[in-house]
Amino acid sequence: MSHTTLLVFEVTILVLAIFLGFEVISKVPTLLHTPLMSGTNAIHGIVIVGAMLVAGVGHKDTLTLVVGLIAVVLASANVVGGFVVTDRMLEMFRKRETPETTVKDEGG
Repeated sequence: MSHTTLLVFEVTILVLAIFLGFEVISKVPTLLHTPLMSGTNAIHGIVIVGAMLVAGVGHKDTLTLVVGLIAVVLASANVVGGFVVTDRMLEMFRKRETPETTVKDEGG
């Protein structure tokens, strides 16, 4: 397989994945957003491991190192941001503690 054929194949897979991801995400109801974010965080944890493997490969050139490091940084930011958003959304469902006001009886 030549390099151009392989590149066309990989770009085709990327474009199909983008369209499929957009269609799946756009159909998710609001109620399922938090569980979906948790699943996405788990997937990005796998992306971080893969990016570290790419960045740490023994026979690397500068492009591979730069792309691997950028992938680690972006995936890490996505995981942290996802956990922050998930935590804020779950905070909406927790019962709020009402401050108990002690009213002293003035009349005795």
